[in-house]
Amino acid sequence: MSKFETIAIRTQSERTQHREHTAPIFATSSFVFEDAEQARATFAGEIEGNIYSRYSNPNNDEFIDKMCLLEGTEEGISTSSGMAAMFTSIASFLKSGDHILASRSLFGSTHQIITELLPRWGITHTYVDIDQPEDWEKNIQPNTKMIFVESPSNPALDLIDLEALGKLSKAHGLILNVDNCFTTPYLQNPVKFGADIVTHSATKFIDGQGRVLGGAVLGRADLIQEVRFMARHTGPALSPFHGWILSKSLETLSVRMDKHCQNALALAQFLEEQAHVNFVKYPFLPSHPQYALAQKQMRAGGGLVTFEVKGGQAKAQKFLNQLKMLSLTSNLGDTRSIATHPASTTHSKLSPEQRQRVGISEGLVRISVGLEHIEDILEDIAQALV
Repeated sequence: MSKFETIAIRTQSERTQHREHTAPIFATSSFVFEDAEQARATFAGEIEGNIYSRYSNPNNDEFIDKMCLLEGTEEGISTSSGMAAMFTSIASFLKSGDHILASRSLFGSTHQIITELLPRWGITHTYVDIDQPEDWEKNIQPNTKMIFVESPSNPALDLIDLEALGKLSKAHGLILNVDNCFTTPYLQNPVKFGADIVTHSATKFIDGQGRVLGGAVLGRADLIQEVRFMARHTGPALSPFHGWILSKSLETLSVRMDKHCQNALALAQFLEEQAHVNFVKYPFLPSHPQYALAQKQMRAGGGLVTFEVKGGQAKAQKFLNQLKMLSLTSNLGDTRSIATHPASTTHSKLSPEQRQRVGISEGLVRISVGLEHIEDILEDIAQALV
């Protein structure tokens, strides 16, 4: 099996004696042993086997096996949410006195981890602006241990040259950690460009229907061993039921992402022609300042479109209030199209100056473009822009 779609569908847990076609849900907290010696050997790591669902579970293992194959990584672990994945992937490697280098354009909660939580343990940080790529190497310190980025960024949809960062991290012995949530393994594989760790909020496009929370940390085997130790003893375990859902969701990821991308590009092209819109950001629009980089790193432009409504926050909120079909929620990656005002919701904890530096204006709107018919999506947005 070499093709994405086949791997996503046909990678399955070993069948039980019941010969099921789809893996059952292993709703159990622990697993029994045939005898005392098997228990001892399993705990000692001499033989493989499930012990406790906080450590591993067949449903979560199937989900992660698929994710590793699709991302091209050696190993991985599942987590209870996307933010559990982000925090665990950082905390597994940093200690007091260390330094992390990160892109300034990050999801709001990731920003809070880096600026508010890590300093409690004596871990410092430096942000680099996406439009200043020469500043990455300038800001590497003797105690820098990790580079953390997301590309495309949330919500401005700016891109980072992953290949350049991969080479830089290798040259300085740093761990390159890439949040790949917006693209999923179907559209972008950061390890091909030098990433050591790839993190996901599986809550978004991987689930794809707004049903469950989940996350994944994927990467080299030696690094995942450290992540697994951290997760085993701090407990951000994924529910087996959620692991089962996410594994099944991967079976339709490719067809869903194709449609998300098709609808998103059509919406972006439509918005560029609207008089009430200042600008539109979408990676596969020729007007995107990093269009060439998007073509290099991504297979398609993704399911997110951002645009600025003329008139600032008042006009943006008027637009949101006039939507009839699109949902107003902070989530993304759903079959349903979603509109979000980042400045007052997902990134509201940033100061106005911080938001401005990462391209989050008061009039910025983020659309997670769903799988409805594109004519219905365009009609709703058109009437709300009036």
